[in-house]
Amino acid sequence: MPIQHFAPPPHVKAPPLSFATRVGDLLFVSGIPGFDADGALPDGFEPQFKNVVINIRRVLDETGATFRDLVKVNVLLTRASDVAAMNALYAGAFGPPPYPARTTCVVHALPDPKMLIEIEAVAALSK
Repeated sequence: MPIQHFAPPPHVKAPPLSFATRVGDLLFVSGIPGFDADGALPDGFEPQFKNVVINIRRVLDETGATFRDLVKVNVLLTRASDVAAMNALYAGAFGPPPYPARTTCVVHALPDPKMLIEIEAVAALSK
């Protein structure tokens, strides 16, 4: 089965990874942080969440997928106090129902100390 990798755009400073990898009808989207188009990480949970959604949408657009193709989402937060805000923002960004299956974890830290959220996802694509 062929494997297709989607590299980060050349202007994005990223660690050694693919933004997404397609294997058959499954698309695995790497953890996406809340950096803006200039590579800056805004202060505050809501602006970072909104950037994550924009960044995921860009990856999905590049691969021919949409939010409706998502079947599993993993959300990593660095503060449990952001869970309620994340749920409200998530409903608006990933809705309407049905939503993809989801796991939300509160972690000690993410790669950048200012990062408050990272989301990874799996999409099911048609051939």
